[in-house]
This record gives sequence, C-alpha cells and structure tokens, in this order.
Amino acid sequence: MAKQDIHYTTYLRETLEVLSLDGALLVSANKAGHANVMTIGWGMFGWVWGKPVLAVLVRPSRYTYELLEDGGDFTVNVPPRTMAETVAYCGSVSGRNFDKFEERKLTAKASRHVRAPIIEECAVHYECRVIHKNNVDPATLVPEVAQSAYRSGDYHRLYYGEILAGYANPDALVDLLHLDAGR
Repeated sequence: MAKQDIHYTTYLRETLEVLSLDGALLVSANKAGHANVMTIGWGMFGWVWGKPVLAVLVRPSRYTYELLEDGGDFTVNVPPRTMAETVAYCGSVSGRNFDKFEERKLTAKASRHVRAPIIEECAVHYECRVIHKNNVDPATLVPEVAQSAYRSGDYHRLYYGEILAGYANPDALVDLLHLDAGR
C-alpha cells in the first residue's frame, strides 16, 4: 500500500514512545548522496518560528554528524517493533565502517523533499530541512544531566529540522498502534 500523508502530530504519541523504548532511525546524506542511518533515542517536536520542527541530537564524533553538516537535511523513520534488532544494530556500529543499509537489508527510498532517503520498511517518516543548529553548552547544563549523558565530554549538536513532510505506511502502523500490548 502507498504511503499516506499525515500531519506531523498524527502519530506523535507513538513516535515519542518508540523514541523512548527502542529508538527511531535517523537518516542523513551528504551532498553527493551517500547516506547513513543511526539510531536515536532523543528528539523534540514543536512549533518554532512559525514552523513545525523536529529537533534531533547528534554527537560530533558520529559519522552522521559529518553527513548532516554537509547535506543539511535528514529523515526520522519510526520502525515497527519487528525491527528492534535492526534498530539495536544501527545504534551499535558506525557508518564509517559498515553500510548499515546493506548489512540490515534496509531499503533506502528517495524522499519527497530532502536529499536524505527514508527507510521503506518503517511505519512513519518525517522529512526535515535543517533550519538551525547549536551545540549543547556544558556551562549551562544541569550537573546531573552532564554527569549522566556526557561523561566523555562528547556534547551533542542540536539540529532543528523544519518538518517538510510526514507520511506513514498504514500496513506497518498496526504494530505502532499496539505499543502497549506486549510491553
């Protein structure tokens, strides 16, 4: 079945729940079109500067950071629970050394508005264009967060992405709509 357009808030609760449990899949691509996928467990949705925004956090040590800096856009893909092993894998190996799309048999499909592809097998997709970025400032971070999230000193950069499109695969949504069952 074809992907259906959605408002960015349509599956917000499910997206946030997936982020907090197994994680979602962030895809970035450089200007040459080379793409990488990484697992994210943190993100923020909101309305900023009169635009729907999805903010993601990426550490400068990550390969995705290089691609985001070059390409300037990203997709966030919400996987069904059946992809939990793939999500774990994408969060444990570097795209510098592995082609995670090939390793996990993920289908990179052209996005509608950005260079970074979506992952066809996922249930919900958000296409985002970076409209602002800033670094986490250690001097303004509360100590308990600094101690728990930044022991190595590898502070994130926040990428604020204007959500240009949201769409979903109705067949894969069944798995998302029953997140509470079996957990």
